[in-house]
Amino acid sequence: MRVPSVPKIAVMPTVAEVVESLAILTRPDKAAAWDPVGLQLGDPAQEVRRVAVCHEVTEIATARLVDDPPDLVVSYHPLLFRPTTRLVSGGTPHGRAWRLVRAGISLVVSHTDLDATPGGTADALATALGVTDSSPFGPVTGGEQVKVVTFVPPDAVATITSAMAAAGAGRIGNYKTCSFRIAGEGTFRAGAGSAPVTGEAGHFNVEPEIRVEMLALRHSVGRVVAALVTAHPYEEPAFDVFDVASNHGFIGRVGSWQGTVGALAAKAGEELGWAALRVAGETARPVATVAVVPGSGSSFVEEAVATGADALVTGDVDHHRATAAMDMGMAVVDPGHAATERPGMRSLVDLVASLDLEMIDLTGGPVCPWVDVSTNSLP
Repeated sequence: MRVPSVPKIAVMPTVAEVVESLAILTRPDKAAAWDPVGLQLGDPAQEVRRVAVCHEVTEIATARLVDDPPDLVVSYHPLLFRPTTRLVSGGTPHGRAWRLVRAGISLVVSHTDLDATPGGTADALATALGVTDSSPFGPVTGGEQVKVVTFVPPDAVATITSAMAAAGAGRIGNYKTCSFRIAGEGTFRAGAGSAPVTGEAGHFNVEPEIRVEMLALRHSVGRVVAALVTAHPYEEPAFDVFDVASNHGFIGRVGSWQGTVGALAAKAGEELGWAALRVAGETARPVATVAVVPGSGSSFVEEAVATGADALVTGDVDHHRATAAMDMGMAVVDPGHAATERPGMRSLVDLVASLDLEMIDLTGGPVCPWVDVSTNSLP
């Protein structure tokens, strides 16, 4: 994958420092809101000597990890998708989490953020299938955000935006202290006992002000507003907090591909495996534009049709979605969930390797539960 330059991390970095360096590369803010990316298990202050990379924390992967423990595991699939109230040993995600914690192994997840990032899972799938000139499609809403708006005298803008940024506002990807500013006029009539910074009490005043807008994650809005009020020179600073959905990540790609539906299916089988391959559509139909979504992309059928795609390659497409796609004139090639993600695991390995740590590559382990009956004998 295309790996941006990142700040050098310590010779013996902590888990928190590794997670921060990964975030510069994978853009967790572009992950879907439902996706528990980032640090799932472990101590942020723990030093990292060895790091392992895996597609999913399966029973086989867990056994290998516990047998020869790294300090940190970077997994594509989250181990714990839903909140839990207990970690009890056993052959379950909660049991595996308990075993990792007991072994002192931290776990960080890069999932839909890796799908969305340039050179990540979506681009890797498009490249594997020979899709060219691809562009993003398939937006996902990230973490819940708000926009904080306030009105500031011109000479106080720098102070207030710096205070809000220090509290967590104004972060868009790898950019910090992002704001929008526009000049205008504010009006007020200060009442008895007031001490306006500008204008006169008891009179109607028109004063120059700057409207300042900054984004913030919902969980940080309390800190951001407190910082705004503290830094603001007015007795009664005016501010608004709006719910917003902005700066989406795009976990799919759409581009050019020349051939037929049957030829596309054959290409998917050759590159991604035949074990779970299914096709919905006339195999002789020409294909000029292909959309791809790694993993479970059936919810993007309508979006793919809207791009003009002749075919969608993704996993976990049910009967009704496949029928709907065909009714709208688009074929579906479904090689299976894990199979569509497999090309992106090389991107994940390259990404972690760029951090220059001792690395264990477990991405070649089995993930897909389906058996290829064309190459195995059945009882």
